Amino acid sequence: MRSLPARRTAAVALAAAASVVALAGPAFAHVTVNPGSAEQGGYTAVDFRVPNENDAAGTVKLEVNLPLDHPLASVRTQPLPGWTSTVEKAKLDKPIKVHGNDVNEAVAKITWTADAGVKVAPGQFQEFRVSLGPLPTDTDALVFKALQTYDNGDVVRWIDEAKAGQPEPAKPAPVLKLTKATSADGHGATASATPAAAADGHGTGHGDAAKNEAASDDKASDSTARVLGVVGIVVGVIGTAVGVLGLRRRNGGSAS
Repeated sequence: MRSLPARRTAAVALAAAASVVALAGPAFAHVTVNPGSAEQGGYTAVDFRVPNENDAAGTVKLEVNLPLDHPLASVRTQPLPGWTSTVEKAKLDKPIKVHGNDVNEAVAKITWTADAGVKVAPGQFQEFRVSLGPLPTDTDALVFKALQTYDNGDVVRWIDEAKAGQPEPAKPAPVLKLTKATSADGHGATASATPAAAADGHGTGHGDAAKNEAASDDKASDSTARVLGVVGIVVGVIGTAVGVLGLRRRNGGSAS
């Protein structure tokens, strides 16, 4: 009789777990940016991951809109077999400075279109790789609104922006979170680099000098150890010889 409540509790727990899985399942089907974060001020390469959510149609086009309120001066797509990419630029209301130069336009939209006979079939996903930079330093996130087109004409608009304290929207836009830079110049030196290497942001110059100095110290220490070893051997031999001579003299004195 006592086992009945336990069984009911287990059944309730299983039902709750199943509902959580059911609710969490669709989140994995969103169009997302991977990896989901990068350092401010630097360059990065990301994949726009596009899963097929339609069981009766295939994805044949992806349009990604880049934020012009935080424009990116350098945008390059990686070739993807079976797909053609086109880049659209737009004039900026206010030029941005990049490496000391004024940039008056930036990429506003990237479109990937499948070649004839190519598609992201049901149950599959595709990744579209892009190089971006330099990433802005005045925001903690970049929102990329995307449109996914199926071969049956359906268009899914991944354009809703999540708001703090509210549930995730049904069709959230892909977001790249930006973190504070840990490197000296945003081009690859990390916080784990030695102070000498991080001083110039490229791990060379002072860093190499420190390494050379350390190597010289190691060689000097090795040479000193060898010399001391030889001296020890010589001292040992001399001590043995002196001991033998002393023994002979004692023997000779006793015989007289």
